[in-house]
Amino acid sequence: MNPSYLYHAFGVRHQECTKTGYKGNQNIHYIQTRKDELCCPECKSRKIIRSGSTYRDIRSVPVGHRETILRMKVQRIECKSCGCIRQEKIHFVTGKRSYTNKFARYVVDLSRIGTIKDVALFLNISWDTVKDIQKRYLQRHYGNPDLSKLEYIGIDEFAVRKGHVYKTIVADLLTGQVVYAGDGKGADALEKFWKKARKAKAAIKAVATDLSAAFISSVRENAPDATLVFDHFHVVKLMNDTLDKLRRQAYNQEADLMKRKVLKGTRWLLLCNGADIYDSCHRNRLENALEMNAPLMKGYYLKESLREIWMQVTKEQAQQVLMNWVEQAQDSKVPLLQKFAMTLMAHRSGILSWYVHHISTGKLEGINNKIKTMKRQAYGYRDEKFFELKILSLHDKTYAFVG
Repeated sequence: MNPSYLYHAFGVRHQECTKTGYKGNQNIHYIQTRKDELCCPECKSRKIIRSGSTYRDIRSVPVGHRETILRMKVQRIECKSCGCIRQEKIHFVTGKRSYTNKFARYVVDLSRIGTIKDVALFLNISWDTVKDIQKRYLQRHYGNPDLSKLEYIGIDEFAVRKGHVYKTIVADLLTGQVVYAGDGKGADALEKFWKKARKAKAAIKAVATDLSAAFISSVRENAPDATLVFDHFHVVKLMNDTLDKLRRQAYNQEADLMKRKVLKGTRWLLLCNGADIYDSCHRNRLENALEMNAPLMKGYYLKESLREIWMQVTKEQAQQVLMNWVEQAQDSKVPLLQKFAMTLMAHRSGILSWYVHHISTGKLEGINNKIKTMKRQAYGYRDEKFFELKILSLHDKTYAFVG
């Protein structure tokens, strides 16, 4: 067989093919290292003695629909220079694996258009073999993200499965790349990230996060010079939760069955943007519900005006709007609204920092949705490290695996 064909088809450079056999659906090429290429695997000396050999079957890329087996005659070499007695090194295979490096790259290419199960069935190899090839590829390309250029990051957590099992992710908000995925949630989950960031001498300017006390304390302790920016989505969500509690209170305290019917099922109407309610029936139902309960009405209109904090031209104007909002909430005499107003005041610095650094955790919400889709396609992940590597590679569409 032409040595050039061996190299271009199978990635074999220093070997020659002595014969080819056929068995079932397999092409079996008998190969051995050329005499002029044999050397000591340790010192590379050519002064060697061949002291025996063994055959090793190595899977390579298929030709057409037929599997390719390279039956390699592996020489046992005794070196006269260093005294080493070892088997020769096979350059087109990594370690003791049963397939060539070119076959591994072929599996990676197929993984972009098919699931692990699909690729395993197509190539007649085990599911674990495909997964291990993917895992090594992901580790090599995405296992150690460069943190030295980090400036703007976002922190968020997501549920891995039921039973309060969480992972915390950190993303570069400029590139959308997940640079860290840790077990759990809270400050402990971020310890490894901060160690890596310090080692990489990352100069983080701003961090977008929710109102989690654990995340806030972790950022202040490990990146004291970074500006904390509290995501407005989470602030609005917290207000929506407060309004929903008011709705439940109103429903539970209402004795009139007719009024309870009016309040029931109004959650969506209360929480959605008032300007988006075009249907007159829905509008009338909302107004009727608000007229029946003064605390609910106060909460609803405060919720509607909350977004004005992020609609100002300057930070100073936004601060004035925020202070006015807090004053109205305190004057409402509604405990739940007063409690939320205190929360807003306690976090006002991070809320107003949005006017200095226009960042949010919006990209992380999108990443979380991608993770959910990925988990659903794969029916979950047994290997936690493999799962983390898949998360770290999500930003790169070129190397996105199907499942």
